[in-house]
Amino acid sequence: MENGVLQDIEVTVTFLEMHAPPAVSPPVPYNRQVALLKTRDIPLHFYRYLMDRVGRKWHWVNVLRLNDDELSAGIHREDRDIRVLYLDGAPAGFFDIKPHLPEEVELAYFGMMEHATGQGLGRWFLGSAIAAAWAYGPKRVTVQTCTLDHPAALPLYQKLGFRPVAQKKEVVHPLPFAERSASVMRP
Repeated sequence: MENGVLQDIEVTVTFLEMHAPPAVSPPVPYNRQVALLKTRDIPLHFYRYLMDRVGRKWHWVNVLRLNDDELSAGIHREDRDIRVLYLDGAPAGFFDIKPHLPEEVELAYFGMMEHATGQGLGRWFLGSAIAAAWAYGPKRVTVQTCTLDHPAALPLYQKLGFRPVAQKKEVVHPLPFAERSASVMRP
């Protein structure tokens, strides 16, 4: 931070693809109270809460910069598939699938909140997201990650069958706390 202004962050984005569903899905964690629920007409404030809580540490800011109409147009599409992970009755993560391209389903967002990480849920949760994506019958499933994401993200995507196909440099413009608060806490 220089003179109260957050500095832009250069990142490398890795694009990954999967061309066939995995032969085996990771098992549901045992001795854990977990639920994975598909949303219907998710409230904008709850989606922003999930985006903020899952992505704050990783600078997921693009969605938080959308106004209500822009966000609603994206997440309230009939074909959008958003599922929320609950751990011990509380929100713990989410994934967001965009199945509206003709031969491709994009895993647009996938992540867990900090209190849910390191508990053996990630592999099963990603496996569930992959299975949900393949249920749409695409020719490929895509996802992207960047050097700001959790260090385990890229290796986990690869362990579950994604293969890197391209990389590019981008710049992330961090969200100042006041702007983040205004987005998440809007009326």
